[in-house]
Amino acid sequence: MGAKNGGSTVIIKRVQVTSGGGHHGGAWKVAYADFVTAMMAFFLLMWLLNATTEKQRQGLADYFNPTIVQSSKGGANGPFGGELQDSDSNSGKGLGASLDTKGGQARDAEFEAVAQHVMNELTGSGAESMQRVNLLKHVVTRMTDEGLVIELTDLMDEPLFVDDTAQPTPALQELTTILAGVLRRVKNQIAISGHVRTYPELLIHSPVWALSDARAHAVRNLAESAGLDAKRIQRVTALADRRNRSVNPMDPENNRIEVILLR
Repeated sequence: MGAKNGGSTVIIKRVQVTSGGGHHGGAWKVAYADFVTAMMAFFLLMWLLNATTEKQRQGLADYFNPTIVQSSKGGANGPFGGELQDSDSNSGKGLGASLDTKGGQARDAEFEAVAQHVMNELTGSGAESMQRVNLLKHVVTRMTDEGLVIELTDLMDEPLFVDDTAQPTPALQELTTILAGVLRRVKNQIAISGHVRTYPELLIHSPVWALSDARAHAVRNLAESAGLDAKRIQRVTALADRRNRSVNPMDPENNRIEVILLR
C-alpha cells in the first residue's frame, strides 16, 4: 500500500543495544581472583621461610621435588621385597639403610639417643680418674640442627695449644685420644672447625685464618692417629674469629675447636 502512494520502499533498521559492555563482562573478576590467590601463596611462602629451620625447608623441598620413583614391581611391600637395605652389604638387613625408611622424627630420636650416649661418655665422671675428669673440663657439648657440637676450649692457664701456634699441648693430645675413643663407638660422620680469638689490628698480617685452619687440621691428625676412621671426617673448616663465644673478641675463651657429630 505504501508503494502505491509514494512509489518507494521504506526500510526500518532496528539496532539491538547490548548491556554490560562498560565492564567487559566478568573476566576481570577471574583475573582479580588469580591475583589474590598468587599474593596469598606468596605471603604463605614468606611465612614458611621465616618459621621453619633449614632442615625443615630441605624436607619441604624434597617433598615437592621427588627424586625416587617407587615401582610396584619391587615386591609385595615395595622395593627390595619390602626389606631394609644395608649400605655396606647391599642386603635387606642391617642398620645402614634402616635410617632411610624411618620418618624424620624417628631419625631425630635415634640421633638424640646416640648424642646423649656420647655426652654421657664425655661429661660423666663416674669412677674415672681425677686426671680424666680434669681433662674433660675442656669439653662443652650442645645440640644444634646440624648435630652434636663438641667444643674443646681453653681454660684459664690451661691452653690446648702452645702460645699462638698450632702445636698441641699434652693435654690436647690426651683429650683428643679420649674423644676419638668415644666417637669410634658411633658411626655418624664428623666435621671439624677451628676458631681463634681476635688479634690486635696493629698487626700487619692477622694470623686468625691460618691459625684456625692449622689448629683444626692438628686435631684431625691427632684423632686419626688415635684410631678415628679418616673417611668419616667430612670437612675441616677454618672460621678464624668470625664466631666468638665471648663478648670480648680478644678473650682467650674464643680459642676452641669444634668437633661436630653430624646427624
